[in-house]
Amino acid sequence: MLQSRKTLAGPRRRQRHAWESLSDDQLLSLRFCDLKLIIAGTELQRAIDRLYRELALRGIRFRPHCWLAEEWFSPDGIPGIAVPFYLAHPRLMSIERRYMREVEGGNRNWLMRILRHEAGHAIDSAYRLRRQRRWREVFGPASLPYPDTYRPRPGSRRFVQHLGAWYAQAHPTEDFAETFAVWLKPRSAWRREYLGWPAYAKLEFIDQLAGDIGSVKPAVTDRSTVEDIGEQTRTLREHYEQKHARYRMPRRSGADELLLKVFTAAPRTRAAPKAASLLRDLRQPLRQQIVRSGAFSEYLVHQVLRLMIERCECLNLYVRGPRRELKAHLIWMIARLAESHEERQLPHVAL
Repeated sequence: MLQSRKTLAGPRRRQRHAWESLSDDQLLSLRFCDLKLIIAGTELQRAIDRLYRELALRGIRFRPHCWLAEEWFSPDGIPGIAVPFYLAHPRLMSIERRYMREVEGGNRNWLMRILRHEAGHAIDSAYRLRRQRRWREVFGPASLPYPDTYRPRPGSRRFVQHLGAWYAQAHPTEDFAETFAVWLKPRSAWRREYLGWPAYAKLEFIDQLAGDIGSVKPAVTDRSTVEDIGEQTRTLREHYEQKHARYRMPRRSGADELLLKVFTAAPRTRAAPKAASLLRDLRQPLRQQIVRSGAFSEYLVHQVLRLMIERCECLNLYVRGPRRELKAHLIWMIARLAESHEERQLPHVAL
């Protein structure tokens, strides 16, 4: 999924922090609560204010409260949005990019897409929408178990496409949040773009629902914050070590089996190029093409490619056969290895 290259920049008079001059290693040793981060006065606050204006333009009085946490989420039963801490300061965004290779919500367009999605979850909690019979008929029961992984159907027209990776297909609550986000976007062309799709009925449902609840006071007004960054005593180093541990990588044996389907340890000629060298040459276009699809994070694709190069070197593999279809085979292989990441262990990454 391509994102705008225009990144978030701090306002002219943003709050200064003593830790801004620390080295990365020193910064990683700080506890979250020691960062003294706030939303007020940042570009993040401007984005939240824009979200509120978008809701107002749609006739919705509800305003989800926002706070800083370690990750994006909207807690069940609390009509608010937890926003990742790194979005409150450019220096922390650079740390996130260094260790995770991407900053989720790190540019204005991407940030607004996620905020609209999370606002969908918050409005679901605020009005207890999932309890409504019609909501369940349109999106399915929210009581379904939330899967650790899901296998999307890219060709399905029953779901909108918003955040990438066909996320609306993950669970009925995600389907609602994604559909709400598409509907909420200013000047959204959903009536034209989704005409003829089964997903069109979902968008029409939300359009009618917004009219019904727009001026109604929310049933749930809980302003609690969950996992507020100001109360967290973990260090940034501990955070990133645990975040890395949540990623799973393919076993080397599984990678070896796939690599041997494409490459060979017994080249027919001495002129056959080394597989590792070829992968290094193609690494950037392969990574860009797969990340652009939205199916996998840039971080995961980077780790898979690194593992493939490492195993090609260890096995002393060479390119075999014509290179005409090689790129397609490599994309298939990377996707297979990335899909299996939930069952595998990520190698330790030094922080």
